[in-house]
Amino acid sequence: MSIRSFRAFYIIISTLLFSTVLFPMFTFGNKAYPLIFGLPYSFFWIILWIVITFMAVLILYFIDPDKEEG
Repeated sequence: MSIRSFRAFYIIISTLLFSTVLFPMFTFGNKAYPLIFGLPYSFFWIILWIVITFMAVLILYFIDPDKEEG
């Protein structure tokens, strides 16, 4: 994968994942009930997508073709 295509892929993945906590995607998770792990569903929705976004960025970091090997 070239550096240019990797950067485009990175931007697309990051934008899609971050958009899940913004309007209108947040409306799917904007509920007070049910409680999940003692958290309202809306709070759980945001935490879930933050963790998923972190894991995706971590995976993208490890497959980055521009990363220097120490």
